[in-house]
Amino acid sequence: MSDPSAAIAALIDEGAAQLRAAGIAGAERDARVLLAHSAGIASDMVYPPYSHPQLVAAVTGQSDWGAKFHEAITARAGGRPVSKIIGARAFWAHRFLVTDDVLDPRPETEILVEHALAEPFSRLLDLGTGSGCILLSLLAERPAAHGLGVDISAAALSVAAQNAERLGVADRVDLIRSDWFSDVAGQFDLIVSNPPYIAADEMAGLAPDVRLHDPEIALTPGGDGLDAYRMLTAQAGGHLAINGRLMVEIGPTQAQAVSELMRGAGLEKITVHPDLDGRDRVVSARKA
Repeated sequence: MSDPSAAIAALIDEGAAQLRAAGIAGAERDARVLLAHSAGIASDMVYPPYSHPQLVAAVTGQSDWGAKFHEAITARAGGRPVSKIIGARAFWAHRFLVTDDVLDPRPETEILVEHALAEPFSRLLDLGTGSGCILLSLLAERPAAHGLGVDISAAALSVAAQNAERLGVADRVDLIRSDWFSDVAGQFDLIVSNPPYIAADEMAGLAPDVRLHDPEIALTPGGDGLDAYRMLTAQAGGHLAINGRLMVEIGPTQAQAVSELMRGAGLEKITVHPDLDGRDRVVSARKA
């Protein structure tokens, strides 16, 4: 390769053009991330004029990185999310493994983590833990806390266990297979959940990279999208310590309905927290 930087630039331009033609937003950014993944280096080493020594060494030291890049670009052009191609997603302060068995962590879910950390807790329950991004981010910030993560999917729990090891909190977390509260015992200072909340008639309108690549069970409970909240609010009180908090992520039109469910369950100090775009994103409440 006579001029590796020029060859890298040409490939990125070619990949970005393919992504733009497929209607992918952020095409050049995605092309750079996918090239870094294909070359086995950090994405912050891939920037114009593409002459970072580790980038040049990576592409000159292996013969199959170009083929891997073309394969990754083809997958992205077909609608597969970048995170599901590279197998990881940045969330809060960490990088989480993700697979097709778990919901892709999204930036707006960090609002739940932020507000959960506003008060101390020592015993934490995460219902529908998926990749473990909420549970493990909270435990990493609170070294004295212990957590329980629950999911009905054994495959999701396997991903969460790997992430717990990566974050160094595996000795402070238990992961169990359970249909919500069915196999949960004990009381907790804090219960969190990002449950499925998409209504059945809204599923067709989801972006393909969500609808086709996130587990349907993590997206929708069917019906009006509120079934998980009905169950959570009805049963949370029996598992909350006095003054314990329940915090759930919601869809942007669900704040009133979820607040009413919490109020009907006898929870108090119900508060709606917006995300960075000003949309209702988290509802919190407290056991009297």
